[in-house]
Amino acid sequence: MSRTVSWWRMRKIKHRDAVALSTLSASLLLAGEFANPVLVDIYDRFLAPVANDPTLLVLRSVLAVFAFTTSFGVVLVLFGGWFFLQGRIPRGRMLIGLGVGLTSLSLFSRLAYAVLVYNTPLPFLLPLATTFTGLGILCGVMAHTLMGQYALLLKKHARAMWRRWRRTRRASRG
Repeated sequence: MSRTVSWWRMRKIKHRDAVALSTLSASLLLAGEFANPVLVDIYDRFLAPVANDPTLLVLRSVLAVFAFTTSFGVVLVLFGGWFFLQGRIPRGRMLIGLGVGLTSLSLFSRLAYAVLVYNTPLPFLLPLATTFTGLGILCGVMAHTLMGQYALLLKKHARAMWRRWRRTRRASRG
């Protein structure tokens, strides 16, 4: 059984930047998904008619979540941020990578469809670059990269250099 972490230890979060980026990424991905008018249509067409049958409603809800992997990716990115918050870096990094990967796969499928239909990816890429979903993917990739082994080493050295610089600056003033 794992021991509980005191509130004081939780307050001393080491990887605030990755936690903030993963939370921002999940928020932007979710905002991009809510801005999509297809979700309301999915609810009206597939979930509302079976609202009285709980088993069929649960089955169709799970299928709707998997049909829109971006919203499923949001949940994984949020859990990854939670594991960063607890200091479990490998598990959080894996979940963020999986969430951003699922989101990217769904976007690649939509990109392939746009290329097949319009013979160019521009009708899909231009709106994506200006939406919350594109920014959410970018923030998720940055959070995933920030928590890599080399990035953690660089953050450690940068922190040590900052402390050394502050120490010498304080000594020269006093």
